[in-house]
Amino acid sequence: MLRISNLIDSAINDKKERVLDGNIIIWNFTNRCNLSCHHCYSYADPSSKDFLTTEFILDSIKDLKKANVKFVIFSGGEPLIRKDIFEIADAMREEGIITYLSTNGLYVNEKNVKDIIDKFNYIGISIDGIEKVHDKFRGLEGAYKKSIAAIKLIQQNGGNAGIRFTMTKETEDSFYDIFKLAEDIGVDKLYLSHLVYSGRGLENLKIDISKEKRLEFVNFIIDKAMQYQRDNVNIDIVTGNMEMDAIILLEKFSKIYPELENKMLKKLRDWGGNSAGKRLGNIDFIGLVKPDPFFPFTIGDMNEESFDKIWLNKDNDILRRLRKNPRSISGKCANCNVIDICNGGSRSRAYALHNDLWAEDPSCYLNDSQRGVK
Repeated sequence: MLRISNLIDSAINDKKERVLDGNIIIWNFTNRCNLSCHHCYSYADPSSKDFLTTEFILDSIKDLKKANVKFVIFSGGEPLIRKDIFEIADAMREEGIITYLSTNGLYVNEKNVKDIIDKFNYIGISIDGIEKVHDKFRGLEGAYKKSIAAIKLIQQNGGNAGIRFTMTKETEDSFYDIFKLAEDIGVDKLYLSHLVYSGRGLENLKIDISKEKRLEFVNFIIDKAMQYQRDNVNIDIVTGNMEMDAIILLEKFSKIYPELENKMLKKLRDWGGNSAGKRLGNIDFIGLVKPDPFFPFTIGDMNEESFDKIWLNKDNDILRRLRKNPRSISGKCANCNVIDICNGGSRSRAYALHNDLWAEDPSCYLNDSQRGVK
């Protein structure tokens, strides 16, 4: 993910940007969900059963620590479906692991809101459009009102809540309104995710926005983040699954602050772009380990081998190639002069369209000039 607001603020005010000295794991604790979202990568099914036991998960925490995991995002399906989710979060926090919750918000209520705030440093709630758009995309009438109510309930009880929005053709008409919504209800963070072709996202490849629309949106996102910084608006802008956004950030930032261009460039190179398999990993609901939630191949099975042995395996060819920076990518990435910033983007999208993990990311919207190619 690209923490746009944090990068802008740290460059202008000569601060250290927020950097986690360790690994981030997105753990899909369940495949059960009460919604049927069009872009879902996990084929979530409300009638399925949880595979991993509480004991198995708790016992795995020591292995996460051995692999220097500092941050776990609780995901699903809908993670709040699991009755043991607070016990798991508590155990991780006792071991010094930061916990975030990614939820649709429909199970947030007066009875559990205090536990949610106590057990999770941050709660991201998915809002994929204004009312009718969201309800259609999420497959449930009334979902929007319940999700908004969940954000407000968390805020009223002193918690940190933000909006997660996925950019697709089905949600693009609500794109600009999402910023107004974020401002009106005063969320802490607005996370804007680009679509990755996996799960239902692969089946619905046709719902992805055009490269022209993507560039329009990215320009607006960065302009908004710059405006928020100038006006002291406390909304953290973050984009996900499109590391090429960093090049547009550098381009726009340098025009306004030319004297700080080299500082921003260094920050972006240190950030290093797509981190799947390097600082980011995924554990799915049956214990399979992948470099990211969308990845077409697994790198191990926690039912057969501990997480640390899987993650620290230097003989795994996929991990070895993912951890090279910049990666060796074919196509237009091969002669790109900014690949040391984006690191080639999504390998999952590359495989989905090219059947090749090491092909160019087909969603890259940069022109030759932006890539430094003459």
